[in-house]
Amino acid sequence: MQGETKYTLPELPYKADALEPFISLEQLTLHHDKHHMAYINGANSNLTALEDGRKQGADVNMKAILKDLSWNFGGHYLHSQFWTNLAPAGSGGGGEPKGEIANRINSEFGSFERFKKEFSQAAATVEGSGWAALTVCPLTKRLQIMQIEKHNTNLFPACPILLVLDLFEHAYYLDYKNDRGAFIAAFWNIVNWDEVNRRFQ
Repeated sequence: MQGETKYTLPELPYKADALEPFISLEQLTLHHDKHHMAYINGANSNLTALEDGRKQGADVNMKAILKDLSWNFGGHYLHSQFWTNLAPAGSGGGGEPKGEIANRINSEFGSFERFKKEFSQAAATVEGSGWAALTVCPLTKRLQIMQIEKHNTNLFPACPILLVLDLFEHAYYLDYKNDRGAFIAAFWNIVNWDEVNRRFQ
């Protein structure tokens, strides 16, 4: 949070069982409490190493620490975006977007179904572990789909994230085993389009 000197784990904006049956209580709890927390602990450790070096006037391995910090901070930031762009099905999650984001999706992609197809293909084809994201370019104002490898590769600089989907196996393995496609299909039932609209506006 702004003003804090260390990163902290954000609370989920819904109960941990609220996304069932699409994401189980066990899967969500492990993902949020363990995996997300690991990136926060890593980023805070990286910051501490830098701070200790400054206090002691000692040399630090800048390349290694900054590379690790980029990984850990990316994991923290993307997970924080991911939790809030989900909502329980029937309580704001799923369905098709409405409002300005719906208009822009239709304008950019031709239809929501075409956008959904392209986003799902991007998610399915991320190499290894990574993310799929919908962003808006600050220069052209156009919507863009972004494939993020790991947490910090292939990013479009300065493009704010409107919608993001975690494709690391830790996001779905308990529920879907190695069937990434089934997880992607389930995701569309719990997208919080109100939050996507808020970010866009």
